[in-house]
Amino acid sequence: MSQARSLLKIAPAVYLPALLYGIGQGAIAPVVALSATHLGASVAVAGLVVAAAGLGQVIGDIPAGALTNRIGERSAMLAATVLVALALAACLVVPNVWGLAIAIGCTGLAGAVWGLARQAYLSEAVPIELRARALSTLGGVQRIGSFIGPFLGAGAMKFLGTDGAYWVHLIAALLACGVLLSLPDIEGRTRGSRPVAAQSTWVVIRDHFPVLRTLGVGALLVGAVRASRQVVIPLWALHIGLDPQTTSIIFGLSGAVDMLLFYPAGSVMDRLGRKWVAVPSMFVLGLAHLLLPLTHTTVTLTLVALLMGIGNGLGAGVIMTLGADASPPVGRAQFLGAFRLFADTGNGAGPLLLAGATALLGLGPAIVIMAGTGWAAATAMHRWIPPHPRTEQPA
Repeated sequence: MSQARSLLKIAPAVYLPALLYGIGQGAIAPVVALSATHLGASVAVAGLVVAAAGLGQVIGDIPAGALTNRIGERSAMLAATVLVALALAACLVVPNVWGLAIAIGCTGLAGAVWGLARQAYLSEAVPIELRARALSTLGGVQRIGSFIGPFLGAGAMKFLGTDGAYWVHLIAALLACGVLLSLPDIEGRTRGSRPVAAQSTWVVIRDHFPVLRTLGVGALLVGAVRASRQVVIPLWALHIGLDPQTTSIIFGLSGAVDMLLFYPAGSVMDRLGRKWVAVPSMFVLGLAHLLLPLTHTTVTLTLVALLMGIGNGLGAGVIMTLGADASPPVGRAQFLGAFRLFADTGNGAGPLLLAGATALLGLGPAIVIMAGTGWAAATAMHRWIPPHPRTEQPA
């Protein structure tokens, strides 16, 4: 009971900033490509501008770990807030496409620091018996924020045009910064029990490379199939002739189912083990991808999209939890940066793999390939997730 109370004690200060930041990210997600086209970009170049955020996150993962290890979780998040505020201000005033791309890339860098620092904080502050619930809730809260953000952004754009979405993100980030000032540091563990890391980031990566080349590769596959889900639903809806409004409703329903499952997923992971969530999640996502090319109506596509939402929701927080489980007490943030690099690389590679396979084979076969990727991820998770998480504590 005391452990549950300790989680509740830090929950508002941890999850409210995550919600606010997720709202901001969700607000700008639908308008980045539109902003690029307003600055004269072609559709292809606008796609590259959108991809700059993911590239920034991949580039930022390793430095984020080093920064968090050096200055602490809260200070790192505050520094990231300053960066994202400057980047969003730049989005409002840049006169050309490449300036916008750099600014969007900087939002990805800031997102890398935010994500890692929150994960590192919870990995330290929460008892291991509650770790999966804490981290799956973190993932769920961000999903909720990303779901709310586009609606708030749309409201702001009625008055401010596309700039309104960036203002929503800027205000949300500043509000998150204000909440962070009340975030309790884990000083008792940092000073008294957790050893100070003397190793460089590259030494930490070298020493734990066996985990990164196995479980990290599994995380990469998970990231790829998850990212594919966000692309294949609208593409297949277009392929079978559905209008954009219907597609948006189907996608929203899938996201709603996804959001409902984060806490049950964390509870199962804490009580039964990580495999009981990771493997079924990837199996269901793979199955849904396999069934998608068989759909030809609104109803059948909706059913498969809901199945995808279930599969994705089952895995809420699983990669963060696995990273926390595998992380060493010394150099934890540095290890998490390397581990997150694999998952974020998968997030970027999934749509690229889908696009390449579509160009060569067509959309249907490409989606089937992503189904195989989902089942490969399930196999990797079954093979490489250890039966019990790391339980040793710093001396």
